[in-house]
Order: sequence, then structure tokens, then C-alpha cells
Amino acid sequence: MIVLTKSTMFLIKWIAEVLGILMNGIYHLLSAVGFANVGVAIILFTIIMYLLMTPLQIKQQRFTKVNAIMQPEIKKIQDKYQGKKDQASLQRQQEEMQGVYEKYGTSPTGSCGQMLIQLPILFALYQVIYKIPGYITQIRDVLGKVVDTTGFTEFFKTFVTSQENAMLTRNFAEGARANVIDSLYGLSTSQWSSLLSDGGASAFSTVLNEAHAYISKVTTFLGLPISDSPSTLFMQGWKARTFGLVAGAILIPVLAYLTQVWNTKLMPDQSANKKEGEPTSNMEASMKSMNVMMPIMSAVFCFTLPVGIGIYWVAGAVVRGVQMLIINKQLDKEDINVYIEKARDKAAKKRAKRGLPPQKITNEASKSYRNLSYDKASSKTSGEKQDLWDHNASGSTTDTKQYKKGSIAARANMVRDFDERNRK
Repeated sequence: MIVLTKSTMFLIKWIAEVLGILMNGIYHLLSAVGFANVGVAIILFTIIMYLLMTPLQIKQQRFTKVNAIMQPEIKKIQDKYQGKKDQASLQRQQEEMQGVYEKYGTSPTGSCGQMLIQLPILFALYQVIYKIPGYITQIRDVLGKVVDTTGFTEFFKTFVTSQENAMLTRNFAEGARANVIDSLYGLSTSQWSSLLSDGGASAFSTVLNEAHAYISKVTTFLGLPISDSPSTLFMQGWKARTFGLVAGAILIPVLAYLTQVWNTKLMPDQSANKKEGEPTSNMEASMKSMNVMMPIMSAVFCFTLPVGIGIYWVAGAVVRGVQMLIINKQLDKEDINVYIEKARDKAAKKRAKRGLPPQKITNEASKSYRNLSYDKASSKTSGEKQDLWDHNASGSTTDTKQYKKGSIAARANMVRDFDERNRK
């Protein structure tokens, strides 16, 4: 049992306050049309929040796509300096890798900005969903009516003590009105049954029954009380041989697992540009392990945490999957070279604002590109290889040939054009 008052976490509490206003508005709207339900409110809330974060999702997927393209070049540098621990080699490796990132208009921390923005929002979403009475006023008012009944707090304290539940007792210890409301909201189905059947509850039977009827209605989703965990419901259903409840309890973690697997399948394949027979890198191995473990972890979390969190988790995975499908479809229509060119221009402008010369790193990108791509061009015609080498070695700007889109020489020309603009 966890205290469900508003979040007090630094920074998160202010974000949660804003998101709580949205959650409260959604619930009031559902209530106005006669369909008040916390589970439905969580789903609508999740959809709206993920839609608002769509621009961040687009940036994240663009970075992932560019990262997949440049990984062979990064790996080639890593292989080149493998086993070399001297300071000079490490510095050259860092410079060449930085050159590759600069060539593609990104950085090793290219996705961190989006993550740093998303993480506080996601933490705040979790807080709002986990602390419903603190943010949904109608639920707080219904429970507050019970708590404000003369003598109820003293009776409830006795009840809490009789439950011999250390967590429930500790959270109730302060005895403040908010703590009593939180504890009352967080009662499990079995604890509500014990409360209503307690002999001392007769004096509060009217308000308690009204509150229980309302809370049960608005916090039950697909037959599952969202305050209970699927693990608890599974044990209850198994003991009572209520196999419908058992199936419902299993459904949440199963959906969490399947939707997470679906999300991993939609991510760009980091090994798509690998040569046949090339060994798996440490990064690829880590990604594969994560893609296996994340769905399993999702299932475990959603089995042990309250159903409400599971609803949010599954709804978020579904919305994110749909977003990824749509965004990937649009990104496939884009010319990735055009995007890289724009990204490099943007990076150059940022450097200029900081008073840093763009030419130095751009030249490193050209040198790195020459080292990385000359061997790679072995399958090209000798004429194209010579043009590429001449361009990289001399920086000549007289090459006006139109190479095949996406070819090594065409990409080299992009670097040359970028250099020329910076010189001007």
C-alpha cells in the first residue's frame, strides 16, 4: 500500500501537476457523458500524451535510422584501433569517430536530448496514474465524504491496525486527512470486503457502501480492479476457482510482453548494413539482449504492479507502435542524404554561435571519410574510386559528375559541398 498524495519529487511534481490537470479534465469529460472510468481515462490520457510527444519520437527515430547507417563506419574505426591503448591512438580514434558523427550531422549523444525531455514527462505520467486521488477531484471528494464523517478516522485506524499490514499501517501513521483518503483508495478488493464486514463499520455503512459502489465502478476495467496487481488477482482467482479472473489477471502481463516485442520489431535493424560473415559487435549484442529482456521485464512489472500501471504500459506500447509504423513509413519516403545535409548545416550554425570554427571538424570528417570509404569502394569501378580518392585527397571542387544517389562518391560530394559553404 503506497501513499497516493500528489508527487513531491523535485521537478517531477510540477510536471505532474500540469499532467494531473489533463487527467482530471479527461475524467470530468467522461463523467459528464456518463462513462466515468479511471481505466478509460488512463488510456485517453496516454494517447494524448504520446501524440504531444510525437515530434520527439520523430527525432528519436531519425537518429536511430542515421545511427544504423553510420555504424559500419564507426565499427571500422573501432576495429582499426582495437588493442591500441596509447594516448595518441586513442586521440586519433576519437577524432576519426567525431569526424564520422560530424559527417552525418549528429553526435554520440544525438538521442540524449530527446530522452532527457521525455524521461521527466514519463516519470510524471507514472506519478499521476499511481496517485489518482491527488489529481482526480471527483474521486477525492467521494472518499473525502467518508473520511469527514465523525468518528471514521478513529475507526479506520483500528481497522488498519487489525489488518497487520506493515505498509498500510506505516502509511496511515500520520493520520492526516490526505493519508486517510489515500489509504482508503488503495484498499484491495479483499481489504474492502473486510472493511465492510467489520462490526464497527455499521455506523458508517451508508457512506461506506456508497463510496465502495462508486470506487468499484470507476476503478474496474474489463472486470479487473485497477488498484490490485494481476499477481494478487491471479491468486484470488485460483483459490476461488474463478478462472475468468485468472485469465484477466494473466492478460495484462501477456499484452505487455507482446506489445513490447512488437515495438522492438519496429526498431531499425542495426545490423542491416553489415557485410556477410562480419562478427557481431558489442553494441549489436547488447541491443539483441535488451530486445529479449525488455519484453520479459515488461511482463514481470505489469504482473506485480497495480492493473492501472499495466493499462498505461500496454496503451503506451500500442500508441508508440502505431507512431513508429507511421513515422517509419514517412521516413522511408525521405531522402536521408537531404536530412543529413540539413543536420550538418544546423550543427555548423550551432558551432558558429558558440564561436567555434566549423572547418576543423569538417576537415577531420573528410579525412575520416577517405580512410573509411576508399577500401569500401573496392566494388566500384576504378574510375569512380579514383574520383573519390582525388576528391578526398585534394579537396578539389571541380568534380561535377552526377553519381548514383546514395553511392560512396555521391556522399563524398556532399562533404565537399558542405566544406565549400563553410569556406565562403
